[in-house]
Amino acid sequence: MVSSGDSHVVARRRFLKLAAASSAVTGVAMFVPGLLRAADLPHLDPSDATAKALGYVEDASATTNAQHKAGDACANCQFYSGGPTGYGPCQIFAGKSVSAKGWCASHSPKK
Repeated sequence: MVSSGDSHVVARRRFLKLAAASSAVTGVAMFVPGLLRAADLPHLDPSDATAKALGYVEDASATTNAQHKAGDACANCQFYSGGPTGYGPCQIFAGKSVSAKGWCASHSPKK
């Protein structure tokens, strides 16, 4: 027979195991998008509706948007997870890769 105190210990252990497992799953899930290869993602078309709304250009030096600051590019944006050259995933344009040299109005410098 299990006493009331023992059942609380068992319940607490079960809770802690579930909490640890949930944390591990959440941690892995956070890194899965970063595992996507840019080569597997289609390049964002500048004529895409979202790209147009955010003023996306594949070459930041070509933008005439007043929000653009010298030196801003996708490669130094917190939403971009690709390399310093070529194309890479962007959180703003989910499922698409953007040019490292590109820029859009959602640019937010990496910290």
